[in-house]
Amino acid sequence: MASGLVALLDDVAAIAKIAATSLDDVTAAAGKAGAKAVGVVVDDTAVTPGYAVGFTPDRELPIVFKIALGSLRNKFFFLLPGALLLSAFAPWAITPILMVGASYLCFEGAEKIVEALRHEDHADELEELALSSAELEKEKVTGAIRTDLILSGEIMAIALADVAERPLAIQAAALAVVGLMITAGVYGVVALIVKMDDIGLHYSKHRARALRGLGRGLVRGMPVTLDLLTKVGTAAMLWVGGGIIVHGLEHFHLAALPDAVHALAHWAGAVPAVGAVTGWLATATASAVVGLIVGGVIVGILRVVRPHH
Repeated sequence: MASGLVALLDDVAAIAKIAATSLDDVTAAAGKAGAKAVGVVVDDTAVTPGYAVGFTPDRELPIVFKIALGSLRNKFFFLLPGALLLSAFAPWAITPILMVGASYLCFEGAEKIVEALRHEDHADELEELALSSAELEKEKVTGAIRTDLILSGEIMAIALADVAERPLAIQAAALAVVGLMITAGVYGVVALIVKMDDIGLHYSKHRARALRGLGRGLVRGMPVTLDLLTKVGTAAMLWVGGGIIVHGLEHFHLAALPDAVHALAHWAGAVPAVGAVTGWLATATASAVVGLIVGGVIVGILRVVRPHH
């Protein structure tokens, strides 16, 4: 009896050891894969607040919550199963799909720049004014979830490319961890951003002078912050999309453009003391230029095909 119990305990200990090792593998894979997708995460965080502002304060957090639920649905119902099927049956398709998604990001970024230069965004604002609050909320949430599908697809594809050599179970668990952690992080930050003016308004009435000053600063600073986030989101679309295209070309051995970007980054990275920063800036800038060119071409083609757009 005792020997049976000892054997059972040995089996349990062995299973626990295997589980711990697998957990370590999943954690390491998820951490590495998530780090590779950081550029798209920045993009997602910068773009999303624009969909939740302009509503009454009581609707801001419910809207963020709806978008977050849509993001989880995108990741776990569509993207995660699709990513695993790709990994199992068509791993060669991962890079082309990444490049297609990157081209869409470039298009979105370039279109935002064109609209801003031609003041076409004011026409969109007039159209929104004609909608009821419920219709506008539904439209904004739908648009945000659609944009999230593209960004989440890029995140999952980048993560998948980094764990493609691992066993399928580790891939699934790592992608699930990446999806959960990134969704919680992005939409937690977004919720904080959209409520920052309300937090500022609360503290602006505080008895303590320092807190009153902080509150007023938050209220005054939010329009500037949101405007900056819009610009950062547009820039991130271009440099993330352009960077993925550059890496895709390198993957297909079309090395002229990737070599030029690497050479620029190497030259900029040679600056003493700040080489890491200047090298990254050079790579990001070159990628953004590539993204702007690709996106500009797509915008031009679509405006010829659909001149009313």
